[in-house]
Amino acid sequence: MGNLGSRFQSSPPGAEGLVEGVSSSRKLTCVCHKRKRNAYCDCCDSEQDDEDALLDIPRRKKLKSTSKYIYQTLFLNGENSDIRICALGQAWNLHKVYLCQSGYFSSMFSGSWRESNMMVIELEIPDQNIDTEALQVVFGSLYRDDVLIKPSRVVSILAAACMLQLDGLIQQCGETMKENISVKTVCGYYASASIYGLDSVIKKCHEWLLNNLMTHQNVDLMKELGVEMMEQLIRSSDLSVMQVEMDVYTALKKWMFLQLNPSWEGPIKQLLADADAWLCKRRTDLCEREPFLDTEDGAAFPSVFKHIRLQYIINDLASARILERDNILPADWLSSMYKNQWFAMLRTEFDNDNGPQDANKEDFEMSSMRCGRKLAKDGDYCWRWTGFNFGFDLLVTYTNRFIVFKRNTLSQPCGGAVSLQPRRHLAYRLRLASFDSNGKLVCSRSTGHQLLTLEKDQEYVVMNLDSRLLSFPLYVCCNFLYTSSQSDHRTDASTEPEGSTRSVC
Repeated sequence: MGNLGSRFQSSPPGAEGLVEGVSSSRKLTCVCHKRKRNAYCDCCDSEQDDEDALLDIPRRKKLKSTSKYIYQTLFLNGENSDIRICALGQAWNLHKVYLCQSGYFSSMFSGSWRESNMMVIELEIPDQNIDTEALQVVFGSLYRDDVLIKPSRVVSILAAACMLQLDGLIQQCGETMKENISVKTVCGYYASASIYGLDSVIKKCHEWLLNNLMTHQNVDLMKELGVEMMEQLIRSSDLSVMQVEMDVYTALKKWMFLQLNPSWEGPIKQLLADADAWLCKRRTDLCEREPFLDTEDGAAFPSVFKHIRLQYIINDLASARILERDNILPADWLSSMYKNQWFAMLRTEFDNDNGPQDANKEDFEMSSMRCGRKLAKDGDYCWRWTGFNFGFDLLVTYTNRFIVFKRNTLSQPCGGAVSLQPRRHLAYRLRLASFDSNGKLVCSRSTGHQLLTLEKDQEYVVMNLDSRLLSFPLYVCCNFLYTSSQSDHRTDASTEPEGSTRSVC
């Protein structure tokens, strides 16, 4: 078999034979491992040494009883306490070595503060959100590895954790808040996160409100939403609008009524009728002729109403008539918008404005049409949103897990004028969302900001949906921009002399 040199030692009595062949590399497993362990070699000895070395490596194992013992004996019983903390009429017998986990106490004990040598410390609690129950939880967290935080108590615990500078507990409070956002908690969580600087919670609450304000309207939520928050929501192009922009105006009318009549009680279905009746009574009893936003009672609300995208309300006759009847908005707001819309229509007809052709995202975010549709269950749907959109009649179809846009010109009847231009351009964003019972996003998909060119009666598949990700009811939220910005179509007045005429062949 050839000389293997001194790599293998001779086998002891009873061995079943030597290895017939072996690689010079030790990366290969020795054949003797497959035989009885009384056969041995250098590599076996080496591996045996490795196994012995592993036995000397310490293993970390958490003894749950130790944590419980420390919490019970040192914190709850206060044994061997070296400091007494008093606050809000209650006292805790604690230990400096544990309190130093807090940035607040660490600075107190290590500096030249007079409290550093005191055995009893009176804590001043300037934050009204902090109570004795919150302090009990926060002090106790210094003696244990985990803390259970009730969503109903998280704001008080967060306030105490921020005062005592406990970063880990602050982070845990933030996670608890984000996991438990609902119609009952969102406003309180948002306000608290703003006070204590939890940006991630602020963002989550804002996203929840954008998704749910219009899709799941709620009387209590409308009462709780203040002017500043409502302004942020209404100006966002990410607001999930169900149906059309007129519904945003209607929601604001109901919200304003509740702000001025917080004692109102009733179902959401009755709210609009009562709000309209209240406005009508004011106009009749007080003989008000000036727009409501110009009155003393309405002075708080113009900053919110000005973010309504009026160009997508006055494009529908019935909606425009309601605006005139309500007399909420200042007249100059409407006259300015009517003028802008008229020039936009003229540009479309006479200046070859076929729609946006570049990715002007800023213009899209500020000026796009917001609309949506709720699909209660899986099936086939086809719809259009009401209003004149410069001759662009867009049909939206949901069928067989596909969402399709179609530019309708001649194939389907349309109640308004339809553009017959060979090509029209469109900027759009389509988002799909479904929610659980608390309004938390279950699944979502978005096309992002897109540009699309459609010929007459042309169809385009916007999204192909994975059935595994779908959950009904499904909310389809869209943004559209049908015309390019006005700055793209400014003409030099000198090119067309005043009073000139054009020949018609």
